[in-house]
Amino acid sequence: MNNEPISKAISEGKANINGVVLPCAVLEGGERVFNRTEFMHAIGRKGKAKGGRKYDAEFEVPVFISAQNLQPFITEELLNNSKPIQFIPDDGGLLQIGYRVELLPEVCNVFIDAKEAGVLKPNQEHIAEQCKILARGFQTIGIIALVDEATGYQDLRARDALEQLLEKYLTEHKLKWAKRFPDDFYKQMFRLKGWQYSSLGFSKRPGVAGKYTNDIVYERLAPKVLDELEKLNPKINGHRKDRHHQYLTEDFGHPKLKEHITGVIALMKASPNWKSFQRLLQRVYPKWDDQLDMFYEKIRE
Repeated sequence: MNNEPISKAISEGKANINGVVLPCAVLEGGERVFNRTEFMHAIGRKGKAKGGRKYDAEFEVPVFISAQNLQPFITEELLNNSKPIQFIPDDGGLLQIGYRVELLPEVCNVFIDAKEAGVLKPNQEHIAEQCKILARGFQTIGIIALVDEATGYQDLRARDALEQLLEKYLTEHKLKWAKRFPDDFYKQMFRLKGWQYSSLGFSKRPGVAGKYTNDIVYERLAPKVLDELEKLNPKINGHRKDRHHQYLTEDFGHPKLKEHITGVIALMKASPNWKSFQRLLQRVYPKWDDQLDMFYEKIRE
């Protein structure tokens, strides 16, 4: 174990499994672990075995499943999950040792199966009973989901997914200007608003046209895209130096922008007035601020 790389916990908490409370952590890279000592206590074992044997890496399997009568019930998957893991707590405290959370239900199955087979020794009976209590808890909620909820990692995971999505859409390096909004987009906007259309350039359009563009396009393109664009392309003295679309990625952001604008123009053409268009727009392309919770929930599943 001493030669293994040491990970740092990025999120910690306590999982309640049918009344049994277990400290747990999510490590860098997504590995979920239970504190080793508390793991022992959860199944009814102490930190040391008879004779002072400790749970060190030189033993192929943890001592609590090393008894000969349990060997027929031990799987290869259990052995793979049974290696202790060193980690640093998220507060930077003393080095901790844990077991992968997947090990707990597998150990419970060993004792429950051994009891059903009638091969348990008297000093193992209380462990089997404790494992039954834990197993009932596993039936209520998956072990991975339970730890993610207890540590708050599900929210970190959702935020990571959002960051990865934004990376696909946005670039910090401004791209060369190219026409991304077809004339039809503004022709339809002007028709619906009852404005006189001019093809002389954006500067000749009402200032509120930019606000409508943000509302119709960027706030509905992807979650938080407009917020990030405002940071990348801020207003200076009331004006932006660049166009927002110059900060969309060529290979992903721009195709998505084109797809969205094409759909929006179709809705515009199908609408007799601005109010009707807004109703259609909200139905087909709701703002991401209105459905961000749905995005997070989908990632957490």
